[in-house]
Amino acid sequence: MDDWLIYRGFGAPDPERIRALPPPPRWRTFGGEPRPYTVPDIDIASKRRLGDRVSELSAHDAETLQLINAALYLRRPLLITGEPGSGKSTLAHSIAYELGLGRVLQWPIISRTELKDGLYTYDAIGRLHDAQLADGQADDIGRYIRLGPLGTALLPATRPRVLLIDELDKSDIDLPNDLLNVLEEGEFPLPELERIADRPGRDVVEVLTDDGQRVAVPNGKISCQAFPVTVLTSNGERDFPAPLLRRCIHLHLEPPREERLAAFVQAHFGPGADERNIDLLSRFTRDDGDGELRPTDQLLNAIFLTQQVTEEGPERREEIAELLLRPLDTRQR
Repeated sequence: MDDWLIYRGFGAPDPERIRALPPPPRWRTFGGEPRPYTVPDIDIASKRRLGDRVSELSAHDAETLQLINAALYLRRPLLITGEPGSGKSTLAHSIAYELGLGRVLQWPIISRTELKDGLYTYDAIGRLHDAQLADGQADDIGRYIRLGPLGTALLPATRPRVLLIDELDKSDIDLPNDLLNVLEEGEFPLPELERIADRPGRDVVEVLTDDGQRVAVPNGKISCQAFPVTVLTSNGERDFPAPLLRRCIHLHLEPPREERLAAFVQAHFGPGADERNIDLLSRFTRDDGDGELRPTDQLLNAIFLTQQVTEEGPERREEIAELLLRPLDTRQR
């Protein structure tokens, strides 16, 4: 194992390892002033994806580890492409778990997603309603501003957060270009706060984060210090603009096979699960050669369900495996 690697893919927590990350290159240095706030531990979303990650089998090959660490060192987004089920999103959770970077900030992309959805929302209607009630709450504008996943990831801190921008290829044509400036500069303004920053007592306003906490924002602008570990995923359904590609480290993940697939099964079903279900693993990898689409979730489903019918004999096990390991792109008859 190379000593320079920060993320090693061991599948076990090593939170002190992030301290070995050297300062960023000068062109990726950011000047946000860190303000204290508590980063939540990984949540059920990570645990659901990772299972029990402690495994003697390496989850990634050398090239994959080098590209992941290149993104960490250079403070650049990691653009991960690959088929559904190849582990693109899971990788973000694995990095957060191993390096002790807390809850993954998840921003799922759909066709109507805009940049501001990831930065923050301002509930102007809610504030107007409270003002009509004349209860005094409307004076606190920070109560009506909530940072999105991207906005929370850019809060100034000494340790980076992990941000997962999932299925960017589902977005409309403008979002990849709109992301460029924020990912390059590591900061963004909140116009609602900028307009009042020169008023007495309004230069610092507390707003809600994506984690549900209150954090102070000075002068209506958020500027990061530690650039977030940003993972962009794509199923390859569209091409991205060249300026975005230039700013990213590109990693293509093949579907997990052999040792990586064995580690994947062990993580969810315990040590030795790959050997106990070698027939299903062999069938899964053999059938994969036909070019049909079979996400690894299907294998997990098949293993789980066949475990429930062990007393009914091998024929029932084979019947269930046949049903659950069908390729997704086969037309139903």
